[in-house]
Amino acid sequence: MKVTPTAITDVLLIEPEVFVDQRGFFFESYNARSLKRDTGLEISFVQDNHSRSSRNVLRGLHYQIRSVQGKLVRVTFGCVLDVAVDLRRSSPTFGRWVCEELSAENKRQLWIPAGFAHGFVVLSDAADFLYKTTDYYDGAAERTIAWNDPDLAIDWRLDQEPLVAPKDRAGIRFRDAETFE
Repeated sequence: MKVTPTAITDVLLIEPEVFVDQRGFFFESYNARSLKRDTGLEISFVQDNHSRSSRNVLRGLHYQIRSVQGKLVRVTFGCVLDVAVDLRRSSPTFGRWVCEELSAENKRQLWIPAGFAHGFVVLSDAADFLYKTTDYYDGAAERTIAWNDPDLAIDWRLDQEPLVAPKDRAGIRFRDAETFE
């Protein structure tokens, strides 16, 4: 696997070694030993999630203030623009965001450590989005920052208003959000 730090070095772009032949392809989408060897991270995942969304659906920016989750995310069908926002006040990149295009075709994954808000927008007709989490979902601890927060000014590469859930439409401003040390 190839591991590349993003502009926020704790967020890692992971590209698996893909074996292709006339039958199709094979790759390890997760291997704890390889991840530790190539990143130095020893991560324990407790939950896998899978969503399907249509073109222009935007989910996020979500995080939990308790049961804080690290996420290993990937796309198995379609293409998304995936975004992570640093909510760690002690970090030199606090309030900054990074994005990566993840698709079934490029097979890239993104490691988003605990202390980040996360969201994505679907760029293809539909997308299946899979992610592993380091802690369980806790609805009472979930928070949402407005996807269109003017202080963050995230370039979602939108050419029209996205489709968002009511909870995402009601997201709060970044400046008012609960953050982490």
